[in-house]
Amino acid sequence: MARDNTRNDHPGGLTYRDAGVDIDAGAELIRRIGPAAARTRRPEMLAGLGGFAALTRLPKGYENPLLVTGTDGVGTKLRLAMDHNRHDRVGQDLVAMCVNDVLVTGGEPFLFLDYFATGKLQVDQAATVIEGIAGACELAGCTLAGGETAEMPGFYSDGDYDLAGFCVGIVEEAKVITGAAIAPGHELIALPSSGPHSNGFSLIRRILEANPGCLDAAPERLGQLLEPTAIYVKTLLGLLKAGHPIDGMAHITGGGLPENLPRMLPKDSPVPLALAVDLASWTWPEPFPWLAALGNVAPLEMMKTFNCGVGFVLAVAADATEGVRAALAAAGQPCWRLGTVVDGREAATPGTLHITAEGEGTLA
Repeated sequence: MARDNTRNDHPGGLTYRDAGVDIDAGAELIRRIGPAAARTRRPEMLAGLGGFAALTRLPKGYENPLLVTGTDGVGTKLRLAMDHNRHDRVGQDLVAMCVNDVLVTGGEPFLFLDYFATGKLQVDQAATVIEGIAGACELAGCTLAGGETAEMPGFYSDGDYDLAGFCVGIVEEAKVITGAAIAPGHELIALPSSGPHSNGFSLIRRILEANPGCLDAAPERLGQLLEPTAIYVKTLLGLLKAGHPIDGMAHITGGGLPENLPRMLPKDSPVPLALAVDLASWTWPEPFPWLAALGNVAPLEMMKTFNCGVGFVLAVAADATEGVRAALAAAGQPCWRLGTVVDGREAATPGTLHITAEGEGTLA
């Protein structure tokens, strides 16, 4: 009977490979992803890929540095990617969901670690995913400091995998963005999303399942759905380092505008605050109108589930808005005035999505 080439000091006995774990494949994966990880290396790093742990110095130039942490996954968007054999860009989703969260504090993403779990390690597939993670770390300016590849036979179906990520950032204590200065009259500046990002895919998949053949009839929709999450780090850190006064930031993730915008408001405002989002200020890009029509999803439900084209929002004092928008334009970052912070005791303005500090959204 033919034998595999796993070393076996006890002929005839079981091997780890017999149990479904291929150590040689894991070693090959580390070799394959090495160059991609090396491209993310920051000068503060002291150890390379493959050790038990990564060592690093803190970046220079901080007087009282604070560490900022964020962790996330890609969610059920992975199911769509796996079903269509699209593995090259989900790594950016993983990184973006973490680094954009760190960014809202004013923090600079510094280190990133990933966790890749699968039933049987397929080196080409895993390498494609992790090379995408490394490419996204380059976009965010952080080091892919390490990670874990877990081969778990019997736990995942053949060809399936899951991803999780963890980001460490750093921010000057005196420059942490807390939202404390936000008050009625502050303007909301929106930065566009690149698509659904990594949120709402349980509903997306339900819509697709209820409409078999819809992607065959509109093949461009798959690319729109799988477009990776935008990374806003370098542009916005550039504005902060240039001294532009940004008083609050929100990453629009699960829960859409109603759940995420209030997270940047101060908890001890002398007056109750609310947010008035001007519904006429932007047009939902595809695939959001297509999803709404295909699934018969109401507008408010869409905005409570998806970003609907708004990926990131800044809160800026009215007299600083023009300068911030000009700086964004100079950096090549599209933006628009999304709405305003208002006194929560006032009646909602017609034509707005009115969002309370508690995250309740109503269409006025």
